[in-house]
Amino acid sequence: VVRRHLLQRYEHQPFISCLAGFYSCRWKRYQRRRTEPGKCCCKTRECVFFPLLVGAFCFSLVFLYMWGEAKNDYNNFDWYNYGNLGFWFLWSLVLLIVAAILFMYVTLLLVLAMCLLAEGQQLYLHWSHKIGTFLVLGFSITALFILSVLWGDQWKTVRLSFQITAPYLHIGAITIMVLLSWPVALHAIRADKKVVRVIIVGPYLAILLFLFLIPLGMYSPCIRGLGTLGPKPALIGHRGAPMLAPENTEMSFQKTIEHGGDGLETDVTISYDGVPFLMHDSTLRRTTNIKEVYPNDTAQNAALFSWDTLEELNAGTWFLKDRPFSCMGSLSRADQNQAMNQSIYKLSNFLRLADSQNKLVIFDLYRPPEKHPYRNSWINRTLEVILNESGIRPHLVLWLENDMRSFVQSVAPGFQQTMGRKAPVEDLLMDNIVKLNLAYTEMSSEDIRKYAEANITTNLYVVNEPWLFSLAWCSGAHSVTTNAVHTLKDLSQPLFLMTPQQYNIMWILTDLTSVLLISLIFAL
Repeated sequence: VVRRHLLQRYEHQPFISCLAGFYSCRWKRYQRRRTEPGKCCCKTRECVFFPLLVGAFCFSLVFLYMWGEAKNDYNNFDWYNYGNLGFWFLWSLVLLIVAAILFMYVTLLLVLAMCLLAEGQQLYLHWSHKIGTFLVLGFSITALFILSVLWGDQWKTVRLSFQITAPYLHIGAITIMVLLSWPVALHAIRADKKVVRVIIVGPYLAILLFLFLIPLGMYSPCIRGLGTLGPKPALIGHRGAPMLAPENTEMSFQKTIEHGGDGLETDVTISYDGVPFLMHDSTLRRTTNIKEVYPNDTAQNAALFSWDTLEELNAGTWFLKDRPFSCMGSLSRADQNQAMNQSIYKLSNFLRLADSQNKLVIFDLYRPPEKHPYRNSWINRTLEVILNESGIRPHLVLWLENDMRSFVQSVAPGFQQTMGRKAPVEDLLMDNIVKLNLAYTEMSSEDIRKYAEANITTNLYVVNEPWLFSLAWCSGAHSVTTNAVHTLKDLSQPLFLMTPQQYNIMWILTDLTSVLLISLIFAL
């Protein structure tokens, strides 16, 4: 009897001591009094704080999922912060790491609490962990609020992601419910009051039933019958290949061509002396060395410089110094040398390159600021370069600018007229629109199909992540604008593609297996 007691003391207690040590910072090894399952084992203060711990877990999970799915737009987030702070830094990656660490921390506390409850031990969260829990809860709520205000479209990305991840999130949720069935059954069956049993089991069964039935309302364009998948979307390099070379430079567009891109996208500004050139930002500060060459003109609009001045600037060294994408690979010595010698690219040279490689071109055309000589003739000057100086074949030009569209159609009837927003099919046909250029957050398989029936194709921008490209593919998009031509080109089929029969089997097997396991646990 004594030996059995000692074995119980020194084999069982170290586990509980370890749990209590991490959770409560109480490391003494002594025989703790167990509370019978179904009985209240916590002080009122701890009972009040436990829901806060659960809330911190839920909010941190939501934020981590939301920010993880936002990876497609990390470059936009960093660019926004650059505009406000004046220097480039990968804030998006830092935020992801912080979110992951905080989630793991509060998850560990919750797991420790559940283990202690399962062992019938009293919960006593150390004050330092309580402060940590409040910090996680406050950080997650504040971050979600700020991102919702400043970047509300990101919730559209989250909703789109559910069309891909929902079947797998469903399996994960069912798995968690199976794991929770043991403490629920233990406390419910041994509860001495029927009301307590109902309070414990009722919400658990309600959530379980909801999870069993939720696939009935689930929709994903990647769950489709064999032979119904359309062709792979064409890939248009967003400012070239900005993960491999400095954006909007000759090297960047050459990299897109080398990796099999089908088109090239850029941004066009007109210099003070009427030379259209490629530049996304309104100033030259981020993507050139103007700070070293003309330190007093860093805030001046790029269109207010002459072409001779612009031609002097280096447009590549910033790329090696700032490394604008967190997922950039290492460049070869030859690529580094080539990047360091890039200059601002003229529109005419860009168009000649596209024509020589038979690549489509699409560009945003920026109107010059007030008092600019070409303020009111910017479109005419751009058309002169396209039609008279570059020699590009008209059918390769996707004309996006909406101002003076009728005039453009009259002088360049061969351009593919492209609209940057959704509109009724009748209005689009009246304006001879053959393509829509839409933000990926406006993705809708129903709308894409409706426009396709009227011979209007859809291009989605900017699509970088494989899961998002897979969704665009399954939704029927004709093309996507992307920073990652080199990775998306290798996809032979959409990720997460399955037939309805395969999904039904996965759903039914998951539900039946979970019902069996939960029934066995409650029976035991």
